[in-house]
Amino acid sequence: MKRNRAGRPVSCRNVREMPKVTCFGPEGMCQGEQESVMLTVDELEAIRLADREGCYQSEAAVRMNVSRQTFGRILESAHRKVAEAIVEGKRLCIEGGVVRQECDTLPDFRPDVCFCPECGHELPHVKGVPCRESHCPLCNFPLQRKGGCGSELNQQYL
Repeated sequence: MKRNRAGRPVSCRNVREMPKVTCFGPEGMCQGEQESVMLTVDELEAIRLADREGCYQSEAAVRMNVSRQTFGRILESAHRKVAEAIVEGKRLCIEGGVVRQECDTLPDFRPDVCFCPECGHELPHVKGVPCRESHCPLCNFPLQRKGGCGSELNQQYL
């Protein structure tokens, strides 16, 4: 999720699994006639945790790696989008969001490497300095942390 305004970058949200089905729609309408509502993967995860599993917001926030207030905003946005799709007869499609799939087999730490998404150049990470505040010495593009949100591991869901 990219923003046009300055501010704090969106943090990675943990999700248990990526959706198996990514679009739902009302019957009896041609696909070309239908408008779509886009639900992000993290919004779907919030609905799953709160509404399907019955988690309290504080517990669900911990599982998604966000604050309780952020979880509440994600869930509210998801509920509005689902209601819009149902009430107005729109397709509901799930894609995007800054997410990382939970995996018990992956370590909990990221490699100490920053990389350039433009040219692929890698540099050692300097502790205490966010990679995004450094630029590639070859092409001057902002660096990213290898294994973090936005890296090649998560590009398909951004």
